[in-house]
Amino acid sequence: MNRAPLLPIVCLVSLLTTSVTMGSPITTPSRIQDMQSTPLGRSHSEQSSSWGLTEQEWTRFEQIQAGPRGFWSPNLDPLTALGVEAETDQERQRYAELQVALEAKRAERELAYQNAYTAAWAKLFPGLLPIQGMASPSPVSSSVVPRQSLFVEDHCPACTAEAQRLQNSDTTFDIYLVGSQGQDERVRSWARQADIDPAKVQRRQITLNHDRGRWFSLGASGPLPVTFQQVNGQWQRLD
Repeated sequence: MNRAPLLPIVCLVSLLTTSVTMGSPITTPSRIQDMQSTPLGRSHSEQSSSWGLTEQEWTRFEQIQAGPRGFWSPNLDPLTALGVEAETDQERQRYAELQVALEAKRAERELAYQNAYTAAWAKLFPGLLPIQGMASPSPVSSSVVPRQSLFVEDHCPACTAEAQRLQNSDTTFDIYLVGSQGQDERVRSWARQADIDPAKVQRRQITLNHDRGRWFSLGASGPLPVTFQQVNGQWQRLD
């Protein structure tokens, strides 16, 4: 058997081994993870100023969230956390006023975008009810004026009756069809048989949504319909 071809291969392996040993250090997976975990966030000064707070108040917020409050309410915004844990009436009033002013600006921006979105939908898809999904923005919500979320299902007279009751009361609310399987036509068909006003949907006074597992994630039980409301990022059952 001819063994001559083995020599070039052995030389090549030796060369590669030498280059790895004498070259720059190998980046191991743990090293890559360390580099990726380097914080790129803003400084305390930048974060605090965006909420109208001092650096000392931001530090206080971090301390609050590192304690029991962070366990009870892990997603609280800085103003709510500081206000709930305020030590004096004066502090509590200060954070309440900061939050109201900030949320008013937020609501104004969201309403402006909502109007732009509604106009764009009417222009691009005239006569077609918009269904909220992964490609479109979530229903506008604000802790100043919380919207109700109505979970419904097919072949449910009680669901239809509750949707009509909310619509007749001129309430702004969001409808989630449980079990829609991402099929827009199923949601539109449900809205038609429930006699949901297309004009209110176009204005987003009422929105039509796929449930996408939200009902299950809320741990809700019992027959539908069920109504929830988001308050400070927390879902609260109304019935």
